[in-house]
Amino acid sequence: MLAIVIIIALIFTLTNGLHDASSVVATMIACKAASPVQAILIASIFGLLGVFFSGNQVADTVSAIIKVSPSINLIHILIASLLGAVVWNIVTWRIGIPSSSTHALVGGLIGAAWIANGPDSILWGVSELFSGNHQVVGIMKVIVSLIFSPVLGFSIAYVIQKISMLLLRNAKFSINRTINKLQWIVAAALAFSHGANDSQKITGLISLALISAGVVNSHAVPPLIKIAIGLIMFLGTALGGWKIMKTIGNKIYDLRPIHSLNSMISSGTSILFATFTGAPVSTTHVVVGGIMGVGSADEYRMVNWNIGKEIVTAWFITIPCSAIASSIIYFLINGVIF
Repeated sequence: MLAIVIIIALIFTLTNGLHDASSVVATMIACKAASPVQAILIASIFGLLGVFFSGNQVADTVSAIIKVSPSINLIHILIASLLGAVVWNIVTWRIGIPSSSTHALVGGLIGAAWIANGPDSILWGVSELFSGNHQVVGIMKVIVSLIFSPVLGFSIAYVIQKISMLLLRNAKFSINRTINKLQWIVAAALAFSHGANDSQKITGLISLALISAGVVNSHAVPPLIKIAIGLIMFLGTALGGWKIMKTIGNKIYDLRPIHSLNSMISSGTSILFATFTGAPVSTTHVVVGGIMGVGSADEYRMVNWNIGKEIVTAWFITIPCSAIASSIIYFLINGVIF
């Protein structure tokens, strides 16, 4: 059962690479700063480095969502959670909707834990938030970070774009060559931050499974598991999600090199901040927020807000849809298969 959890977690990691890696490199491909192959290589290599040098802050947040107790069938819950998230990731990837793997995973955990042991088995974090300590933990921390991160990405991108327009108002067209070179550096940093944040969501769940199976007695994940996660995410990134790239890179705003650079700077900054504070955020959310930020600063009427509405709708339905999927899968696992 432990082996099944780890295998499904690695499959989820593959779909995560397909989804969020597309977001990392979409803008630089759209403005022709790099070819698709070059951009995917940058995202793959530096995303892999991000996995190896990641900490445990985000992993601790994710692993605390479920209240572990002797009465809870944790292994079955983790299998159902991951499968529910994988199903949703594959569906949205095939359609080309830049959905959130983080949302899908959280929804999967909520659905499986709820049907297994009721709502009390989930750390909602509401009472902690409104207590005297005002702690932001559990589901509340996830929700706050998922709402706040794209707003932060939008705001930073908006400010940077306004400053750039002021500083470069008399610049010649040839400056785009320099901007395109800078994009390679910023894309590497963004890919690194994506790998560091997203890999911890998987290591957090695997550590729960290892503790439940009695393999380890702490949240530390064996190095071999971390290497496997990094390589699988590398593979998912290398395969790429071309439909999602087209949606993000071409259908939200007509991106030029300066737009791409500024949106990636805002996205990378936001994700690194989230990683250090232990907040599990969606790279897709932050990148889309950054693109809308630079577009609004430049010419808000040219932003395709209809695409934005479709993406936001997908964000809101991801958690309930993946929760329903995982609850059904848990029922089948616990009542029929085993």
